[in-house]
Amino acid sequence: MSAQLPVAERAEVRRAALRLVRADGRAFAGVLALNVLAAAAGLVGPWLLGRIIDDVVAAAGVRAAGGAGVGVGAVDRLALVILVCALAQLLLTRAARRMGHRFGERILARVREEFVERALALPASVVERAGTGDLTARGTADVALVGATLRDAGPALLISSAQVLFMLGSVFVLSPLLGGCGVLGLTGIWFATRWYLRRARAAYLAEGAATSEVAEVLTATADGARTVEAFGLRRRRIAASRDALETSRRTRLHTLRLRTVFFPVVEVSYVVPVAGVLLLGGVLHAHGAMSLGAVVAAALYLRQLGEPLDQILLQVEQLQSSGASFARVEGLGRAPRAVPAGSPAPVDDRIDVTGVRYSYGRGGEVLRGVDLTVRPGERLAVVGPSGAGKTTLSRLLAGIDAPSSGSVTVGRVPIAGLDPERLRRQVVLVTQEHHVFLGTVRENLLIAAPAAEDAELWAALAAVGADQWVRELPAGLDTGLGPGGHVADGSRAQQLALARVVLADPHTLILDEATALLDPATARHTERALAAVLEGRTVIAIAHRLHTAHDADRVAVMEDGMLTELGTHDDLVAAGGAYAALWRSWHGEPRPPDATGSVPPRRTPTAPSTSLVE
Repeated sequence: MSAQLPVAERAEVRRAALRLVRADGRAFAGVLALNVLAAAAGLVGPWLLGRIIDDVVAAAGVRAAGGAGVGVGAVDRLALVILVCALAQLLLTRAARRMGHRFGERILARVREEFVERALALPASVVERAGTGDLTARGTADVALVGATLRDAGPALLISSAQVLFMLGSVFVLSPLLGGCGVLGLTGIWFATRWYLRRARAAYLAEGAATSEVAEVLTATADGARTVEAFGLRRRRIAASRDALETSRRTRLHTLRLRTVFFPVVEVSYVVPVAGVLLLGGVLHAHGAMSLGAVVAAALYLRQLGEPLDQILLQVEQLQSSGASFARVEGLGRAPRAVPAGSPAPVDDRIDVTGVRYSYGRGGEVLRGVDLTVRPGERLAVVGPSGAGKTTLSRLLAGIDAPSSGSVTVGRVPIAGLDPERLRRQVVLVTQEHHVFLGTVRENLLIAAPAAEDAELWAALAAVGADQWVRELPAGLDTGLGPGGHVADGSRAQQLALARVVLADPHTLILDEATALLDPATARHTERALAAVLEGRTVIAIAHRLHTAHDADRVAVMEDGMLTELGTHDDLVAAGGAYAALWRSWHGEPRPPDATGSVPPRRTPTAPSTSLVE
């Protein structure tokens, strides 16, 4: 289970919503004004219809008494006014929706921009521990749902709320008694809504968390497909996927059950106020206390409440879902931030690791008292068995994580305390996991150096041996990459990433299996080309192939979270320790006699063993 990112509280979501509204306050006021005018225009119809009924009834009475009564022309004029008001309501509603949609789209753009800014400001360690599934679900499904609500639900809720308030007010104007009867009949909706709202937010938050977990499990399984096949983990991953899907199914069924209770109660509640007003209005009319037209108008107003109330309750239901999504999107602001700009500048490029200890969560210590000094311009290779702590050390050296105790400094300044811009200029970590962005080859390279000229781009590509295949592309640097364009395989993606490193020109480069996806000959050529380009720069290589250690100025040997050997390749081989054993194992050389004088069997030369050296 991944450590998911934080979720914002209700108060934080409300403040965020108000902040977004205030950012475009003039448009919001315009939307509100148009909605009010549209609702007011909609009130005229039932009132004039009541007038027509009363006039017809009065005319019938007059004619029965032998009088002339009201002519048809008066009724036609009132009907024409009703038609004009209905047309005005249509136009005002259309204008309100159009302005509301534009308002919602601008808010959605701000939500997306804030999300991207916050996501980019997250420390890499926070993203890794949360998992890409959670961040992906928030940035896609949650942001889309929030945007749909702001664009569609917001205007619809405003229009419907204005209509409901005006209609109820009109009933009270016609008869306070009928108005009270209508409001009393609507209490069932109030109780049902209150019951629903108490349960909906937690249910939708659980549904969102379950969706994130499904995305995380599927992403991890797809990314690690080769590892799953190699270690026979297929059944275990299927079981994990089924568990995540079952949890997601249960959470979705729970929100569905809430809706199956909420909406039927609401539908029945619509009939109650209309029936109550007709019964009470009939009694009042029979006693001469109210005209027939007033009773009909009040009943029509309450009957028309069904549509806007439906809209309100539908939007309330959507607001619970989108509110939970908004809490997840806004919760990104509560996650730990990267160090802000303005951190102290290192006095030089010397890296010091002093008494460093580190552990992941509640697990045991991965590093146990590591001391190391990396001199400026030095090429250091870090080797050791799997699980020795090499990758963890590289993450501390790159400032991705901070040590549990001890210190990792560059120029006497903690590396983890450098702001992102200064850190990228100082130290860059390159792993075997690379990403090719949608866009052209040129755009992929300019990420590292936006002002670079074509000559610099070609020089960077040549440095990593990628210039030949890029020149063979249909449009060279302007060839699109990704779906619909040229699909770069793992090795080419790795070369593009290394070319970005050359363009970024950091002082210290940490290579953690950075050429692992390249074939041995290409990897050797790329490493030597990089060494020539990065002459004078500090290079720390987590050695996957021991020829890297052979070429280094010094070799650091990690075992069980500790630095056990440090020296040149020749000195360590001559010392006959752990590094010498790794070197002999790599080359398939026989081991020296042990204390009893016996010689262990010679290892058959094979491909590099990833179980001994990462």
